[in-house]
Amino acid sequence: MTTTMTQPTLATAPPPPPGPEPAIRVEGLRKAYGGRTVLDGLSFEVDPGEIFGILGLNGMGKTTAVEIAQGLRSRDAGSVRVLGLDPERDPARLRPLVGSQLQSSALPERLRVGEALRLFTRLAGDVVDWRALADEWDLTRLRRSAFVSLSGGERQRLFIALALANRPRVVFLDELTQGLDPAARQATWRLVERVRDQGATVVLVTHFMDEAARLCDRLGVLQDGGLIACGTPKELVSAAGGSVRIAFSCERTADLAGLDRVPGVIAVAHDGRHVEIEAQARASVLVAAELARRDLAPPDFTVTAPTLEDVFVSLTQGVAR
Repeated sequence: MTTTMTQPTLATAPPPPPGPEPAIRVEGLRKAYGGRTVLDGLSFEVDPGEIFGILGLNGMGKTTAVEIAQGLRSRDAGSVRVLGLDPERDPARLRPLVGSQLQSSALPERLRVGEALRLFTRLAGDVVDWRALADEWDLTRLRRSAFVSLSGGERQRLFIALALANRPRVVFLDELTQGLDPAARQATWRLVERVRDQGATVVLVTHFMDEAARLCDRLGVLQDGGLIACGTPKELVSAAGGSVRIAFSCERTADLAGLDRVPGVIAVAHDGRHVEIEAQARASVLVAAELARRDLAPPDFTVTAPTLEDVFVSLTQGVAR
């Protein structure tokens, strides 16, 4: 009897399901004013539910880009889709889905907080109860206060509440904490995180690096009309490389002999008791181990890594401010 052996058939795994569509997709965006090009082929995507930060020096087109994305300004070329809609061609359909706080936001001085909340929720179709909105954003106690009497932090809290009057799926925030004191800035950051936690996608334009590092899931750096870097804050810092600075005190400089031969150490400098070492990031552990081997344990041993601000300056250096 003859037995025919057949090759087993390997099951082919189905392709992974496609990821969610971007909340915002910008491709080849161009815009010029009077012959001066502001945006020149700008492209980026924003994922649903993330805080996407846009960084750039003044005059690099950050505000223009978000105004075009909201349908507040026309584009010269390129494609823009917000929640699948073209903001220039479908403004009526997009408007109920988007909230914004613009860089130049202001209200009439005598307008009361409660009046502003009632007005904005009414214009949005009363999809949100203005009293609940006031309670949620700690504005109830300010209902009878005129806009002119509000502090900077209170104004920003009101602007965020008004941006949410239509329960938007995408929120644009432009230079939200400019001019605020440190306490008001941190309080505003917590509000922005609440907006994201409630399910909205947030686009944040800022020039504060600590704000971007704290809030943003991803960042895009805008220069010369296009995006020159994009990623999480950690990814941008890691991709930029750069050395770390190791600093500590040492009573006997003779004990430092040979530290410059530790792998990854670039330079060793000391001024009396203070020692500074420039090294690759991985070398900080080796330096610490070498000090321990020499029975040195300085209590002020610190390692300072490059920051997002360092990366931003490095990426944009040489561009006129």
